[in-house]
Amino acid sequence: MREQLQARLEELKREFETGQARLRELETQEARLRETMLRISGAIQVLEEELAGTQAGSSPKEGDDASASAETA
Repeated sequence: MREQLQARLEELKREFETGQARLRELETQEARLRETMLRISGAIQVLEEELAGTQAGSSPKEGDDASASAETA
């Protein structure tokens, strides 16, 4: 009976260690995914602001192009 309990204890310890290792992997994966999503979110914000500026006609690049065209005409 004692041998069975000892064997079960060892098995559970191995499973626990495996679970801890997997949890660390998932936490690392979660951190990477959060960083990626943060970068994507920033890019979305920049593009939305650029599009809003373009729609309002206040985009500096378009204003510069329009001024250059008017000067050459």
